[in-house]
Amino acid sequence: MEITIRIAEYSDLESIRSILNDEIENGTAVYHYEKKSRIEMEEWFDEKFQNNYPIFVAEENNCVIGYATYGEFRSHKGFQHTVEHSIYLTQNAIGKGIGKTLMLALIHKAQEHNYHIMLAFVDANNEKSCQFHYKLGFLEVGNLREVGFKFNRWLDLKILQLNLSQ
Repeated sequence: MEITIRIAEYSDLESIRSILNDEIENGTAVYHYEKKSRIEMEEWFDEKFQNNYPIFVAEENNCVIGYATYGEFRSHKGFQHTVEHSIYLTQNAIGKGIGKTLMLALIHKAQEHNYHIMLAFVDANNEKSCQFHYKLGFLEVGNLREVGFKFNRWLDLKILQLNLSQ
């Protein structure tokens, strides 16, 4: 299995959209209800590019099997050194080290751009994602109780933080 990590291209959008829409339909890593349209994904991609936020993809046999990105945490100037990240993989890519490789590329890029803190907001019931982040050095700094609602149940959200300056 040879995995390539690279900067996403516009031609990757349909694969990225498919990965995200699968999570929207079946998981709680994202609290959206409606699948993303091609136009919404194009706007998302353009916004990332315009703001110099990277989108990395993991590719196997010319097929995108995961992606990772970060973006603005909050729009207030005082938060300019903090980013929030997202990472999604296809179901068959989970547990093979691909997420770690994507995250290390993302962390490295954030450090290159002199960001200080990277945040992850993780569904509290997603223990695999929490453990994944802990192994990368993220610390739990908060738990927001019942802030999400999906699949007819209330969801807690953990706030995980990585200091990029250490």
